[in-house]
Order: sequence, then C-alpha cells, then structure tokens
Amino acid sequence: MTISNTKDPHESPRGERLADWADARLGLYSIAKANMRKIFPDHWSFMLGEVCLWSFVVLVLTGVYLTFFFHPSMNEVVYQGGYIPLNGIRMSEAFASTLDMSFDVRGGLLIRQMHHWAALVFVAGMFVHMMRHFFTGSFRKPREVNWLFGWIMLVLGMFEGFVGYSLPDDLLSGTGLRFLEGAILSVPIVGTYLSMFLFGGEFPGTELVPRFYSIHVLLFPALFAALIVAHLILIVYHKHTQWAAPGRTNRNVVGMPLLPVYAAKAGGFFFMVAGTLAAMASIASINPVWSYGPYRPDQVSTGAQPDWYMGFAEGLIRIMPGWEIDAAGHTLALGVLIPLLVFPVVLLLIGVYPFLEAWITGDKREHHLLDRPRNRPVRTGLGVAWMSLYFCLLVGGGNDIFATHFHLSINAVTWVIRIALFVVPAASFVITKRVCLGLQYRDREKLLHGSETGVVRRLPHGEYVELHKPLDAAQRHVLTSHEQYLPLAPGPQEDTRARSRLQRARVRLSRGFYGPSAQVVEPTDEEMRRSIEH
Repeated sequence: MTISNTKDPHESPRGERLADWADARLGLYSIAKANMRKIFPDHWSFMLGEVCLWSFVVLVLTGVYLTFFFHPSMNEVVYQGGYIPLNGIRMSEAFASTLDMSFDVRGGLLIRQMHHWAALVFVAGMFVHMMRHFFTGSFRKPREVNWLFGWIMLVLGMFEGFVGYSLPDDLLSGTGLRFLEGAILSVPIVGTYLSMFLFGGEFPGTELVPRFYSIHVLLFPALFAALIVAHLILIVYHKHTQWAAPGRTNRNVVGMPLLPVYAAKAGGFFFMVAGTLAAMASIASINPVWSYGPYRPDQVSTGAQPDWYMGFAEGLIRIMPGWEIDAAGHTLALGVLIPLLVFPVVLLLIGVYPFLEAWITGDKREHHLLDRPRNRPVRTGLGVAWMSLYFCLLVGGGNDIFATHFHLSINAVTWVIRIALFVVPAASFVITKRVCLGLQYRDREKLLHGSETGVVRRLPHGEYVELHKPLDAAQRHVLTSHEQYLPLAPGPQEDTRARSRLQRARVRLSRGFYGPSAQVVEPTDEEMRRSIEH
C-alpha cells in the first residue's frame, strides 16, 4: 500500500479542520447551532443581571491575584514594612500581609480596593436585579426555581462579603466578629458550644481566619459558580421574559440574536463594568485597614459600620431594647436573640413570595410577559414596604453616626428608628398602592379619551375644552395587555377546622390582592368604542 504525502489542493483550512475535529468529539457545532441564534429582548433593565455576572467575574479575577500575597494566619509577627506608622507593632500575619499587599506590592492596593468595590456592586446588583423581577412579576411559573437560585445567591453574597472583610484581621473586622460572637452566644443552650467550634476556642482564637479563608476562596465561590451556571441554563431553557407590545406573546420572544448582537453588547458591557470598578477603586478609598490598626479584643473601632448589605442586621441589634429573661435555668438575652430570629425571616419573605402569590391566585399557567408595576398595586406596595423596612434598619445600624454628625441624642435617634420601623413600611405600602391606583385611573382615562395634547379650544358657546389625541393601536395594546384576576369566592365549608381557616385566609388574601380596592377595572371594548365615537 502506498501513502501519498502530496497535499490535496482542495483540503480544508487548518482552522476548519480543527473545528471539525472538535465537533466530531464534543458536538460543539450542534450545541452552537441550536443556541447561538437565540433571541434576547432588547431592554435596559435586562442588563442588571449582567452587572451581577461581570462583577462576579471581576471578583474572581482580582481574588485570584490577592491570594498570591495574602497569608491566612493569626500567628503574631512584628511588622516591618512600607507603612511606617505601624512599624514595630505586633499583629497577625493576615493583617501584616494585607499591609504589604497595600503598600509593597505593585498594584496591590488598586486590586484590593477593586475587589472590595466589586463585592459591594455584586450584592447591590443582585438586590436590584431581584427587585426588578419582583416588581414585574417575572418570578411566576415556570421561573420559581430560578428565583430561588437568585435568592440563594443574594444570601450567600451577603455572608461571603462578611467572611471576606473579616479576613484582614484589622480592628474594624474584629469588631464585626465580636458582634457575630455575641449573636452566637445568645442562642440558648448550644450558643457557647457553637462559639467554641467556630473560633477554635475562646474568642478570638487562632483558627478563625484560616477557616474563613477556606470558606471565602473555595466553598462560597464554588457554590456561586454552580448556581450561576444553573441560573443561566434555566434562562436559556425557559427563554426570556419581555414587556408587552404588539407582536409579543407568551409563545415568542422579540429581540436580537445572541450572535453577533447580544454577545457584542455583553462583551462590551463587561469592559464597562470592569472599567467603572477600576475607576471607583482608583478614586474612592475603601476599607483603609491601616487607619484602624490590628485587632485587639480590648479595643473597639470608633464609628464601626459593616458593609451596607449587613447594615440592617446591625440595625436590628441596635434598636432592640436590652431585654433579658430567665427560663428553665437559662438567661435568654432577648435583645440579641429576637433580632437573630428576625434576620432570617426578613430574608425568607423574599424567597417564599412567588409561591405565596401562586397559592393566592391559583394560577398554574406559564407567564412570559412582564407586568407593569402599576397594574399590581398590592405587590408593588409590598415591595416598597420591604425596602423601606430595610432602609430603616440600615439607618438604625448607623444610629451613632447620625447622632454625632447631626448633634442629636443617640437615644432620640434610636427611638425614632423604633417607631419608624412600624410606621414607615405601613405608610409606604398605602402611599405606593394609592399611586399605582392613580396611575391605573390615568391609563383608563387615556383609553377612553386619548392623551392630552395641551391644545385648548373655545367652543362657539364660550366653553373651553382641551383637545385629546386618540391612542394608536400599539399604545392601547400596552395599556390593555395585562390580566386582571378576580378575587376568590368563598368555597364550601371544609371538613376540618384547620382547612377552613386556611381557605378563609386564602380568600381574604385574594380579596386584598385583587379586590375592588386593589385594582381599577379596565374599560370594556364597548366603552372605548362609544368614547371614540363621542
């Protein structure tokens, strides 16, 4: 048998042959063919998720760089480095390596601050992204599981940030860890055991920084990566939601293809996010650990404040009265225990809401069109009330800062926050609901009489009237495309008392969400026709 080494003039280029080789073994072409032309809606609000994604990428990249120089050890050393004011001071290796990273490593301070800013933007992006989904109703079937993935990432992001800023072992992070220890010790019976297990002995121990380091760089990032991949797979599988408009239904998606349009947009957006974070890190100093000094258990940093996403937990502790009771031979520190129980409840309300609303409506259909927030007044009011509660607690977490900067009594500030905690969310709910209903009335008037033109005409008999312009088909479609649920009617009496109570609660909630006081009835086609003729 003779083998010819002569090159075939019709042989494919090397790149194409490499692609064929990979496709024969990995099936890349089939995957790409099915997904590269996938349509994505073109609306600015959909880029909020991109902020989260690219902030996470920046976190990973900068975090890898920082691991080359950080020493996660609480062994004491005498610092001799580039920051002269702390030379000769005993500190942990973790704090010393953080100072070296900031002053002796080229670009270290920039990367450190970029990492911290990216963490803040990452959590803020997830918060805003989830609120966008909440207010527009995109958490409904079939996206409840994806909502849970996002909620888990939000909670993990908060704790990942707390673990991360505890690593430098400076006085500020040590104060936060003392706060954590107090919360753990308030747990009845097992609190002391949990504290000993976490800190490896008496506070502060010698094991906390190495343990937090492993959690921060291994456990939580792995969970985030898995959740992000699952989140994106479900987005592709369920397809994107979209705003109502002519030609858009629950069965299609109108927008731009993944390649080349959306991929180019997403790639450019990554550089925008990374560039913004780099600019923030270059201009605005954050977490200047050298100003706080190394942690010592007998000292507390003045004006100690956590990052914003943990501020509401601090606020819960600060506004709670220092109540204590004795029960079964144990002293219960209610001033810490109650906030410790309320903290997960505040977060849990976000996670379970999609299932609560589905139970109230009994709606089992798939939804791919978004709600305008004004068309769901109760849901929008609940979202604003939740955010106002969060804001009140955030202010409560900085009650000392408000007192010192505005020359107020800290007791007066604390009492104002305590009262606002009950008044502000309720007032926010009522005001938001009324605003939404007002906007619904305005939409109804537009449908019946058209939009205002600003042109006033005098009729022959002397009356002045403003001319209105009839809405076009696209505008009418946007204003009439949403569904209006009918409240549930009381069903037959149930066999058991428990079921009867549950059914009655469901009916009351349904009336509260979709009763006459919670939505403005849309005008019928006949009403709009008569209005146009008139």
